Amino acid sequence: MLIAQISDPHITEKGKKAYGIAPSNDNLARTILHINRFKPKIDVVLVSGDIANDCLLKETQHAQSLLNELNCPYYIVPGNHDDRENLFSVFGGKAIPAIPSVENSFINYVVEEYDVRLIGMDSVKENSPGGEICQTRLQWLSECLAREPHKSTIIFMHHPPIKCSVLETDIDGFEGAEEFGELIAKFSNIKAIICGHIHLPTHSLWNGSIVSTAPSTGMQLGLDLSMQKQSEFYLNETGYRLHHFTKHKDLISHTIYVRENNDGPYPFIEHRDGSLANEAAQELKNEQ
Repeated sequence: MLIAQISDPHITEKGKKAYGIAPSNDNLARTILHINRFKPKIDVVLVSGDIANDCLLKETQHAQSLLNELNCPYYIVPGNHDDRENLFSVFGGKAIPAIPSVENSFINYVVEEYDVRLIGMDSVKENSPGGEICQTRLQWLSECLAREPHKSTIIFMHHPPIKCSVLETDIDGFEGAEEFGELIAKFSNIKAIICGHIHLPTHSLWNGSIVSTAPSTGMQLGLDLSMQKQSEFYLNETGYRLHHFTKHKDLISHTIYVRENNDGPYPFIEHRDGSLANEAAQELKNEQ
């Protein structure tokens, strides 16, 4: 099973750029085209938040028009740049297979029809860029996991529950991370918790599971492990994560970059030094 993860597209209204400079709309369109052409075919796409750039309904609607070009199902969770009401009104019933709950209308749901169970979690903290898993959401997740405690599971949400050494997002913080981690530690079937928010690919062991983050299709945050520079972003090549759930029930994750041109491939056997390698390459060609 192949799962593509798009994160932090930061979609603007048509004709505009994120922060006046980042071509986030074009980047998402290019990424979707790359996913649609990928071989073998990708089974499902997960969008891990910050779908809009400024919480606007028009941005959310434009994001939907772009994401609807995917040739496979997709599911979304909110980020701190999104408005829950807008997401429900635009994506509800399809990319959000849930109805608003009585308890604060969190966008939490479970997708069961794949080889691995997908749990979408709402990690948004009201009026804050940081993340949160409150007691209501924690109880909901606990009940979901307990129903099938041995089924391979991926949790996807916007905020990573750990500090990733990115100054801006580390300052944002994550409320309830300790309690969330204690719950995760009880279930060995959780293959990964896949997130966005930091606009960079990372990978870490946490409470017996893996926390990984995806690059942004919109723009990449600067990596400064001195943790002293002010926040900044780069218009590097856009990318997404590809999570391969194998027949052996292993989850192997790759970072895929959306390039216009690749320099290669170059078969190793034809580009090693020595006549022996050249002879082997010639024999291989003759056999073909």
